[in-house]
Amino acid sequence: MRTPGGGPVSPSPGPSPSPREVFLRLVHGVADKKFDDLADLYGEVTDVRHPMATPESEPLTSRRTLQEHFSVPPEMREALPRRRVVDVVVHETADPEVIVAEFAYEFTAPDDSPRKVPCVFVMRVRDGRIIESRDYIDPIRTYTARGDLDLLLASLREDAS
Repeated sequence: MRTPGGGPVSPSPGPSPSPREVFLRLVHGVADKKFDDLADLYGEVTDVRHPMATPESEPLTSRRTLQEHFSVPPEMREALPRRRVVDVVVHETADPEVIVAEFAYEFTAPDDSPRKVPCVFVMRVRDGRIIESRDYIDPIRTYTARGDLDLLLASLREDAS
């Protein structure tokens, strides 16, 4: 989180948020287009990967690279399609730091029809910060739901050449 002046908010006293709470803050922050706050959910050192990303993406290994990943200029945010988080199921594991979260982003298409993009995140949260995550998101459904299928095709053509 950030103060009105833009600096980070000091952590509040008390127990750290649970992995489930951190996950929910992340996905709802994405859905609500609150991109400026998202990198603060991560540790200084991270290992965040998007194994299904098209085009392929490099691991995000620091809070700074996550700030770049989540940077969306304010003038572009309104042009992004509306989405909401649905069908959330969070599985706790034997390791209290690790959860497996199933959910979907439901995009509102230009014709107002909903389009679901199923997702699975495997996430390690330590002291209330994400330090490791594998985010499995179907790229074809994502590009289709956002109305950006031409961008996906162009990316695939570029990778092939």
